[in-house]
Amino acid sequence: MAIKNFAFAPATLKVKVGTTVTWTNQDTDAHTVTSTGSGGPLQSPALNTHATYSYTFTKPGTYSYLCTIHPFMTATVEVTR
Repeated sequence: MAIKNFAFAPATLKVKVGTTVTWTNQDTDAHTVTSTGSGGPLQSPALNTHATYSYTFTKPGTYSYLCTIHPFMTATVEVTR
């Protein structure tokens, strides 16, 4: 997953259970990968340029997330069996 031009690309990613997704910040500004709502599994620190964050999805479902620094940046990971 790319983080560039103040957006997550792709905006919707479809993966199978057990897939590890890695986000790479390609912007000069810091960004986070944070689950929408409380208690979600995605909780990255602020990622500086070229920093990465990985998460392995172990349960099916739709995981919405955003950048807490730039809340207009939103995306979704859809996990299926």
